[in-house]
Amino acid sequence: MGWGQVGQHRASGHKGGLGVTGMMKHHYSSLLKDEPDHYGHDSTKPPHPNITKKWTSIRDLDDLFTKFGKEEGGKKIVDLESAGYEKLLGGGKITNTYSVKVKRFTASAEEKLKTVGGEVLSNNG
Repeated sequence: MGWGQVGQHRASGHKGGLGVTGMMKHHYSSLLKDEPDHYGHDSTKPPHPNITKKWTSIRDLDDLFTKFGKEEGGKKIVDLESAGYEKLLGGGKITNTYSVKVKRFTASAEEKLKTVGGEVLSNNG
C-alpha cells in the first residue's frame, strides 16, 4: 500500500504544518540554518542628531521680545538660544526691527528681518 496516485505523501500534515508553522518547535533547526535573524530585534540605534526640537516663526518675535528680549544701545535683542529655541522660521510678517540670536534660521526668516532693518546673529557662520 502506498500514498495514492496524486497526493504522494505531500499534504501539510506530513510536512509538519504549512508555512512557518513550528519554527519555534519542531522546525527550529531549519530556522536556525535558513533564517538566523528571523526572531529578535535590531540593536538600539542612536537618535538622529539633526532633529529640531523647538522652533518659532517671525510672527512670534513681538511676543518673544516681551518675554525674553532686552534693549541695548537702541537695539532690540531677542536671544532665542537662551530661551531654548533652536531654529527661526520665516512664517508671518514682522514690523519691528530685531537682532535675533539663534542657532539656525531659514533664508526667508533672514530676508524678512533684513528688509525691516534687523539682523540674525548666529554662531554657525
